Amino acid sequence: MKSVSFLLVDDLEENLLSLEALLRREGLVLLKARSGDQALELLLQNDVALALVDVQMPGLNGFELAELMRGNERTRRVPIIFVTAGSTDGQRRFRGYEAGAVDFIQKPIEPDILRSKADVFFELYRQRQQISAQRDELEAQAEALKQADRRKDEFLATLAHELRNPLAPLRHGLDLLRRDPNGQGAGDIRDMMDRQMLHLVRLIDDLLDVSRVSQGKIELRKGLIAVEDVVRSAIEASRPLIDAAQHSLTVHIPPQRLWLDADHTRLSQVVANLLNNATKYTPTGGRIGVSVQATGGEVVIEVSDNGIGIPAEMRSEVFQLFTQVEDHLDRAQGGLGIGLSLVKQLVSLHGGTVEARGRDNSSGSVFSIRLPLSVNPGTEATSSQAPLNPSSSGARKVLVVDDNRELAFMLGLMLEEMGHDFEIAHDGPMALQAAQRYRPDVILLDIGLPGMDGYEVCRAFRKDELFKTTSIIAQTGWGQSRDKALAGEAGFNHHLTKPVAFEDLEKLLSNAATESAQGESVP
Repeated sequence: MKSVSFLLVDDLEENLLSLEALLRREGLVLLKARSGDQALELLLQNDVALALVDVQMPGLNGFELAELMRGNERTRRVPIIFVTAGSTDGQRRFRGYEAGAVDFIQKPIEPDILRSKADVFFELYRQRQQISAQRDELEAQAEALKQADRRKDEFLATLAHELRNPLAPLRHGLDLLRRDPNGQGAGDIRDMMDRQMLHLVRLIDDLLDVSRVSQGKIELRKGLIAVEDVVRSAIEASRPLIDAAQHSLTVHIPPQRLWLDADHTRLSQVVANLLNNATKYTPTGGRIGVSVQATGGEVVIEVSDNGIGIPAEMRSEVFQLFTQVEDHLDRAQGGLGIGLSLVKQLVSLHGGTVEARGRDNSSGSVFSIRLPLSVNPGTEATSSQAPLNPSSSGARKVLVVDDNRELAFMLGLMLEEMGHDFEIAHDGPMALQAAQRYRPDVILLDIGLPGMDGYEVCRAFRKDELFKTTSIIAQTGWGQSRDKALAGEAGFNHHLTKPVAFEDLEKLLSNAATESAQGESVP
């Protein structure tokens, strides 16, 4: 807290020294003036909590100084105590109070009385400082809340817009396929619907991820990984968007492999988000670049483009949640304003930094990620995910357990398309009973079942000798690391997050029908 200032005004130096000795305390600054003119100069330069003014002074006396102080907006509220050795009859007191005095002290001064009065004004000023600081803080909080509310409204409007974008063609595609399911353009329509569905899933995943990171619920699965593998994985994920926009992509990766102690999936997500961002804000046929270099014990990954760029004043703010550059009016390509916030938070979890800057002498942006390098292991890093044990190929008997009847039916159709047989159960007891008769090779089990949930059902299967080694796959809307850990503890072999992708399910089923329930991790 700032120091408190008192003004001491007396034409005699010895009086000023005496007042100074009596009032000295921690946090108090004593300003001394030997004339009214000098006092006015100090008042214009400093905020004063109390003025102790001698009445009898040559030139500008105490009363005249007080009247001038009351006539100035800056000093009119400064409390004044007159110090006088002369008479304090009623007329003089009336003139002093009329000039703005709050009290009179008679010379010779009683030290305890002076200190007592001074302490009151010291504490009053301290309280005003605290109130002022609290007011400023409240105003800042109110402004932050207004900004957050504005961003929330903008986010909700953008979210509705972004969700309608893929929902509209999905709706139109369904209408067209309902009228003519085998028409000439049916294949293209289904491809389009698949792309739009993936876009919806990506939006929802980003929303969930940024919420998890903000709440500290993301657990990194770190391991020794090569930067080259991260970049190639990110490019593979973003390639459809880049190709659709007819952008050219240039990649510069050094010949020597650079290693990080990091989560491969999350860092790939970071680079892919930057590539997707560059794709969206670069006009058709633009240029996008990815470069990797090692410098000063760090690896630097840069994603550049020749797009519309980011104003200099916005380059730090774009990493805030729900922030979008206002003059980027192509809202259909604008996203939700969460991608860069997620990038920054994930990079920070890895002990790195990310920044945005403009390109030298050209339009566009450059995003730079800096991460600490790890020691070269001498051997190639391997995937931490354990695949299903290989087995002979062929049709599987799959028990689908889900209380959502339409979803269970659609999963059944997917299984038939893959060449497998299936049976459906809609709750835990029905699943346990059906399994005894059907003897499935694989059980596709929902977690959120009514009554007996999926964890209980899985544990019940594992207690039965018939199903101790049966491959049980969780398919659920809960996809956080904690959910996957719970699934592993309950006895699930693998975990798929809804909506289950055709390719992911097909890959699992094509690898094996059964596997050991002991020692398998849930990927």
